[in-house]
Amino acid sequence: MNKTSPKTFYMNISNLLLLASATVTALIAGLFYAYSCSVNRGLSKLTDADYLAAMQSINREILNPLFFLSFMGTLVLLPLSTILHYKETEPGRFILLLVATLVYAIGAFAVTIFGNVPLNNELDRARLSSMSPVELNHLRMIFEKPWNRLHTVRTLAAVLALVLVLAACLVK
Repeated sequence: MNKTSPKTFYMNISNLLLLASATVTALIAGLFYAYSCSVNRGLSKLTDADYLAAMQSINREILNPLFFLSFMGTLVLLPLSTILHYKETEPGRFILLLVATLVYAIGAFAVTIFGNVPLNNELDRARLSSMSPVELNHLRMIFEKPWNRLHTVRTLAAVLALVLVLAACLVK
């Protein structure tokens, strides 16, 4: 019977975590990208009342376990994978993962938490059915452009983080 050495086991765990990191990073980057390519474009064609109601609904529905698996999973798995790949003699993978972690943590996670979420919360508090057309238009103006700008930042950050993780997968 072959015994697995501690080093081999470590390599297997670290590579499995790298694969998991790549997967969750790809999922969240894909979600943000697809949203940019389709949802935002479709929503932009709606009337103020319909746009705001749709965004309220989407923002409520996105808060589900599948979303949190990729959104929070990336924030947990990337740093863990980074730590497990720290090697002073072979820093390439570690550096790529470190940069991916920072890009995701700041550009995707923090932008979402400190930018998109406060806008979502402000929109969620609005009682759309009791608002006039002028009030609906004003709310859309203060929500849509800032939200989309922030979304673009987090999308680019998530995609860049994914590219860095994939590059780390290729480094030996």
